[in-house]
Amino acid sequence: MPSPLDLDFIRGLYPSRCWDWAFFENAGGSFVPESVVNRVTQYMRETQVQPGAGYEASAKAGERMATGQRLMAEMVGARVEEILIGPSTTMNVYVLANAFAGVLKPGDEIIVTNLDHEANIGAWRRLADRGFTVREWSLNPETEALENDTLKGLLSDKTRLVCCSHCSNVLGAINDIAAITRTVHDAGAMVCIDGVAYAPHRALDVKALDVDFYLLSLYKLYGPHVSLLYAKKEHLEGLPGQNHFFLDDQMPLKMNPGGPNHEFTAALVGVADYFEALATHHLDEPPNTFQGRIEAVFGLIADHEQALAMRFADFLASKPNVRWLGPKTGAAAERTPTFSFAVKGRPAAEIPALLEPAKIAIGQGHFYAPRLLDALGLPSTEGVVRASMVHYNTMEEVERLIEGLDQAI
Repeated sequence: MPSPLDLDFIRGLYPSRCWDWAFFENAGGSFVPESVVNRVTQYMRETQVQPGAGYEASAKAGERMATGQRLMAEMVGARVEEILIGPSTTMNVYVLANAFAGVLKPGDEIIVTNLDHEANIGAWRRLADRGFTVREWSLNPETEALENDTLKGLLSDKTRLVCCSHCSNVLGAINDIAAITRTVHDAGAMVCIDGVAYAPHRALDVKALDVDFYLLSLYKLYGPHVSLLYAKKEHLEGLPGQNHFFLDDQMPLKMNPGGPNHEFTAALVGVADYFEALATHHLDEPPNTFQGRIEAVFGLIADHEQALAMRFADFLASKPNVRWLGPKTGAAAERTPTFSFAVKGRPAAEIPALLEPAKIAIGQGHFYAPRLLDALGLPSTEGVVRASMVHYNTMEEVERLIEGLDQAI
């Protein structure tokens, strides 16, 4: 079945050197289209001044930054004052956790998982050193999944926050965040969701999910190396500021020490430009709203990625010496096209190097989720092999990957 995406058109929107290799480490960071590169260059050439003043270059700088932030808010279904653009998800969580420490009381509880990337675990766990209780929602090692009944057993009238991921960056498994959020809200607590591994593959609507806090890394969503934190307005208002004291009444700036990166925030317009180009090219009747066009484009992306994932899943299933983590399917309803695996009798570190002569790039390590690997009985010091796909990957590249791995393992 042909792809619903015009891959020649899509790949033509990126620098040509991107296609020198078959690239399958997209979960670590995606390629950046020319539209983003051009927006960075435009800002630095024309408006590399302090924004916020009245003279022309400064006013234009502020306008470009504001447009980038507004479009990212629209893309995830938030109000512009509810999102901040920070340097990384790790840093955004660190700042958020520090703010929470200012309102929590001794005995208050935070629940974290042993499945997540450390970005949404470490800063919260450190609050235990400040007198707060941190409890662990452990995955079931048999099903390799977080289970709602386990969460219900951890919730109490002291629970203030539950932190988990929308999708594992190792397992590729998609968690039912709407159901988890309902469970947590019924217990009177809030949720903080790490959507870094989910956002490059599916459209987002934070209001429909009803999440309290949501994080994603824009450099894995075809943008520059910055991160987005969404927070409900009422929560932002209730948390102590983490910026200069005279900014405590300015949202979301009060939670963004030092403020956003200027040129990269402006360059987020290029992310919107990219998705608009995909919508215009692929949709006969594009929806009237930006968020609607994003949703329609991601529908096509999910269909294309599912075809890639199904082919690779069939390959992994055919290898009895491979331990394949996460859902044993390529179905888009259950997973993203991020696959991690271990090969019996072969150190994970050896395998990527065997594919490099064929210009095939895959990853190896614990991918900042050592607690997960340890829980699954896989030494985090050795790690696993990871192959992660996105919409600009082709079926021909997947076949090259399969051929290379077939010889290597």
